[in-house]
Amino acid sequence: MITVYHYPRCGTCRTALRWLEAQGIRAELVDIVEHPPPRGLLARIVEQGTPVKKLFNTSGELYRKGNYKERLATMSLDEALDELAAHGKLIKRPLVVGQGRGGADVTLVGFDEARYAEKLGG
Repeated sequence: MITVYHYPRCGTCRTALRWLEAQGIRAELVDIVEHPPPRGLLARIVEQGTPVKKLFNTSGELYRKGNYKERLATMSLDEALDELAAHGKLIKRPLVVGQGRGGADVTLVGFDEARYAEKLGG
């Protein structure tokens, strides 16, 4: 089972959800703005090799208005994780976590059909 943190008005999220549905892949859907991923989950994602900067929605309004491009250069990992956990709109979406093909742990940031097919099947 996978969990998809998404923003209902995000076109990329809608595309990813349509792809999952077409593949018959069931997912728990969580509104990333109303219920951002917990800090512990974000920390685990980084510990497993995803660079923290990759978790930031660099094209988002909050990222730009908050001057995160410059702030990230001097921000500690703890500070970055705190910001992400507090502000779901800062997180690149969709964020998919759970068990993928063959029961392997999977984390997917954004939507790339080829990576989804590789990690989740389809």
